[in-house]
Amino acid sequence: MKRTVAFIHKEFLHILRDKRTLLIVFAMPIVLVLLFGFAITTDVKDAKIAVLDNAKDELSIGLLNKLTSSGYFQTERYLNTNADVQSAFGDGKVKLVIVIPANFSKAYHHDGVAQVQLIADATDPNAAAAITAYANAIIHDYQTEISDAPQRGGLFGVIVKMYYNPELKSVYMYVPGVLALILAIISAMMTAISLTKEKEFGSFRTLSVSPLKIKTIVIGKVIPYLLISLIDTFIVLILSRFVFDMPINGSLVLLFVVCILFLFTSMSMGVLIASLVNSQQVAAIISIVGLFLPTTLLSGFIYPIENMPIILQTLCQAFPAKWFIVAIKSVMIKGVGLQYIWIELLVMMAMALIFLTIGIKKFSKQFA
Repeated sequence: MKRTVAFIHKEFLHILRDKRTLLIVFAMPIVLVLLFGFAITTDVKDAKIAVLDNAKDELSIGLLNKLTSSGYFQTERYLNTNADVQSAFGDGKVKLVIVIPANFSKAYHHDGVAQVQLIADATDPNAAAAITAYANAIIHDYQTEISDAPQRGGLFGVIVKMYYNPELKSVYMYVPGVLALILAIISAMMTAISLTKEKEFGSFRTLSVSPLKIKTIVIGKVIPYLLISLIDTFIVLILSRFVFDMPINGSLVLLFVVCILFLFTSMSMGVLIASLVNSQQVAAIISIVGLFLPTTLLSGFIYPIENMPIILQTLCQAFPAKWFIVAIKSVMIKGVGLQYIWIELLVMMAMALIFLTIGIKKFSKQFA
């Protein structure tokens, strides 16, 4: 018994002296609780809207002020014509367009019913349903406020239209996210494990004394996995289109450019991971854990980024999956061109170059 107690005491001392173990035991639960608590929310907050106010009278201005002062909506832009409505959704920022007809005040006071049209970006069906429900409730609250009595005065008739996904199919939301998850984990993990394996077996050091440069070795290891991952991309897209009826409304060439760039970014992350660790097992764990949670929670895959606290919204910008999902949805569902997603492509390219440069420099120092 004394030996058992002594051994337990020794193990406690070992744990207390191991800073990495203490960090995992105490910091990880706090981080996960805060992350899940703030990221997992379906509440609407500061959703960006576009306004087409053809009336511009006291009644329409009061209604718009009621919407924006609620804290749920933030006016992103004002539109001039009905032709501007579809283009407002192009860059993915605007989630709802509010259209007020020219005879709005007259219809309310004289005809008894004034129509308000809510047009939502339904590429994320859950968010679209929540946003239109919030807007509908606020509009009816405003109607109650301005009426002398519930039985007198006009009414607001709310017409809801869902753009891109009128049936609110959940597959429109899940397929781009699953594609990001599969490509990120497989490409980054395969690259990280492959390079770490060379380090473990000493092959990297043997190659480093050959005429080949470190960057040549690293790129040579990455390219085959890029081609393999492209086959995975093709398989996922085929299944999405013909099994789940996911539309591909945009250019196939642009679609594959987006996927290739994301694969390159993920593989660059794999190179960086491999440069930091010396074990295949550790590389695999970091690749899975380090990419699974951010891709699931902090990319807009399931939970809208704009509903998160500012600090998490800022953190989301650092993950390639966030930019990929915006771009892939825009091409597949909205059918937009390069002019709407060039920023996302530029950001992913910059991330890829940064990750790859840091990874190669670290490898060069290790095997100089």
